Amino acid sequence: MARLSYLLVSCLSVVSAASAVVDLVPKNFDNVVLKSGKPALVEFFAPWCGHCKNLAPVYEELGQAFAHAEDKVTIGKVDADEHRDLGKKFGIQGFPTLKWFDGKSDKPVDYNGGRDLESLSSFVSEKTGIKPRGPKQEPSEVEMLTDSSFKTTIGGDKDVLVAFTAPWCGHCKNLAPTWESLAKDFVLEPNVVIAKVDAEAENAKATAREQGVTGYPTIKFFPKGSKEGIAYSGARSEEAFVEFVNEKAGTHRAVGGGLDDRAGTIASLDELVAKYTSSQNVEELLGEVKKAAKGLQDKYAQYYVKVAEKLSQNKEYADKEFARVKKIIAKGGSAPEKVDDLISRSNVLRQFLSQEKADMDMKDEL
Repeated sequence: MARLSYLLVSCLSVVSAASAVVDLVPKNFDNVVLKSGKPALVEFFAPWCGHCKNLAPVYEELGQAFAHAEDKVTIGKVDADEHRDLGKKFGIQGFPTLKWFDGKSDKPVDYNGGRDLESLSSFVSEKTGIKPRGPKQEPSEVEMLTDSSFKTTIGGDKDVLVAFTAPWCGHCKNLAPTWESLAKDFVLEPNVVIAKVDAEAENAKATAREQGVTGYPTIKFFPKGSKEGIAYSGARSEEAFVEFVNEKAGTHRAVGGGLDDRAGTIASLDELVAKYTSSQNVEELLGEVKKAAKGLQDKYAQYYVKVAEKLSQNKEYADKEFARVKKIIAKGGSAPEKVDDLISRSNVLRQFLSQEKADMDMKDEL
């Protein structure tokens, strides 16, 4: 009985360790890859290759993601160090090399994209129309840039923070989750891009060289309208990155994606509001705010005018409206864009409160 249990456990261990990536050798290569009529992505690797070892767990995940469609697409690998004839046949000169076969001919096309799961999965899906399966993951908000997309993105109408990384780099792997969180923090900022360049991908190597990247990760900020990057040398925490982007891009994001207590406010108008609310001269305030806001392009400039107008009709307007807006925010359930608007409005309204009430509100939030 004990021996039977041991055998069962052994069998289960073998099953659980089974790979979803097909091992290809000279004996089965033609039938599986060239004559099956089924497309295949094939990795040519060498056991001693460091880059191959780094790719291995990602490639296994890729195999698992498409295992449900094994009758429609093959994810395979060839030990090209052991089976050198196969490597030679397809012109393999470095490891790892990935090639896409259509299942009908021996003329593959090179895969030159990133070596991350998302890039590889997208490539297979684009070629086959098959969607990957597996643990459901949130889509990445990080924009992967290639040689071509880098040229069109950088120097345009957006501020771009770029991390140049390499698949084998330990520091890059540690940075990855922070970078994903950072991209989510700025997802509602239409003029800010959090991007990444796989500096070892064939379709991005040239960009890394042109940018003088010699170590990983290298992080650069490119202001809108400029091709000249500003090197980032600060801490690699989410908080530090958020503070850096806010300073450079003029945004007001907080860790977690919300807005800080200055979002929506305009310094020049705040000075006027502080001056006239202390004297309670609302009529004079309205005239000055209208005049000062007239030439401003800031999104909430006219909201200052609206609040001043309402105050001229009802001196309790700012207090009541501020309380109402804060209540809506606290209740939750609003769309993220709506929450941004409400927070910005509450920040503007706070400027119209007496100093005592504004200070009390800030203490409550702390």
